[in-house]
Amino acid sequence: MNLRDLEYLAAVAHHRHFGRAAEACYVSQPTLSTQIRKLEQELGVELVERSPRQITLTDAGRQIVERARIILSETANIREIARQSSDPESGTLRIGLFPTLAPYLLPHVVPKVRARFPDLELLLIEEKTEDLLERLRGGDLDVAVLALPVNDEHLHQEYLFSEDFVLAVPATHPLAATAEPAPMSVIADESLLLLEDGHCLRDQALEVCRLTGAAERNGFRATSLETLRQMVIAGVGVTLLPRLAVTTPVTQPPDIRLLRFEDPVPHRRIGMFWRKSSGFRDFLPQLAEMFRQLPAGLVDTTPPS
Repeated sequence: MNLRDLEYLAAVAHHRHFGRAAEACYVSQPTLSTQIRKLEQELGVELVERSPRQITLTDAGRQIVERARIILSETANIREIARQSSDPESGTLRIGLFPTLAPYLLPHVVPKVRARFPDLELLLIEEKTEDLLERLRGGDLDVAVLALPVNDEHLHQEYLFSEDFVLAVPATHPLAATAEPAPMSVIADESLLLLEDGHCLRDQALEVCRLTGAAERNGFRATSLETLRQMVIAGVGVTLLPRLAVTTPVTQPPDIRLLRFEDPVPHRRIGMFWRKSSGFRDFLPQLAEMFRQLPAGLVDTTPPS
């Protein structure tokens, strides 16, 4: 048994599919399947239940995967410590962000980080929240920027900022004439365009719907914020957009109207997370502070009470 075998097993457990697991591990499917078989033979126990329709872990497989993830995480920490021992501001830092934040936050942050830490290589990974958490816990990421709350006693949380939502409506929509700041009640009878399952912004928007009495627009779920924006421009409906996604350098077309809400303004809270045992743990608070240094009035960096 070696670390690579454990990586293959953890990948199968995560993807529940040999092909996708092999792709994630950068090996062929036959190679991965063969190594899993050899691991089962070595341990003398079946780890994976194989069927034409799905992949399921056995009880022993689930227990072994839990421990394998700990081993892989600690192995990553050992590599981090060795890499950072000579110079904590050099090397490669793997940062994960979710898709409705990354394209709008990074242009404000990356140039400053590069200027402050010229020898630090930033490897930026964009995935949905659950995938980022899986990769962070398993050691494939050094740090992740996520929407709160995240409950994991093994992860350190550094609060970054709170970001308001605005209401995006077609310029020809009756709501476009609403005076600002608008009360939340203006969307009570609206059907909002939302993202597909797996996006944390979808969950946040659904919570706003629950509080206001609004509903989701049936028959349509977007894969990105830009798709939502284009659907609003096309006059299909209205949606909620985070403030960073509608602020320079993002250009807003004339066919869309953005409405600010009055207090209490719907918002999302953003934090930075890393493993408590991470070899970067002494350096990452500096990085978190740079992620807070956004243009004045764009976000609120005051920690919640």
